[in-house]
Amino acid sequence: MPENPYWINIDFPELGGRIYISYKSITPGQSLEKLMEDSYEMSVAMHSKRADFIDDFNFHDTKNNVHGIFYNVGGDAASAYQFYATDSIKNFIRGALYFDVAPNADSLKPVNEFLRTDIEHMLRTLRWQ
Repeated sequence: MPENPYWINIDFPELGGRIYISYKSITPGQSLEKLMEDSYEMSVAMHSKRADFIDDFNFHDTKNNVHGIFYNVGGDAASAYQFYATDSIKNFIRGALYFDVAPNADSLKPVNEFLRTDIEHMLRTLRWQ
């Protein structure tokens, strides 16, 4: 069995992009705090050296118990968008958008904006089972 069977990739071959998504169960050995800390390190700390700015946006869907943070990473960082979503009880997902090219904010701006709409839609329609 793979070490991380609930990790998936959403590929955009015509755009040369990929959203990496990892799912983790919240457990006593893998607390929500630790998962959020790891996500912060991978989303903000890792990209802050190359980023011009990092804006974070909290989102909450109380009806479906989905909330998290969406990070908009500006400049020539490796990933323009990072996010996590959780129900704070059992489920935690983390995602990041990357391209198969050297980061260049100007040339990637149109495709980043296009995919941001899809990522935001994915987060708005996320449901736990």
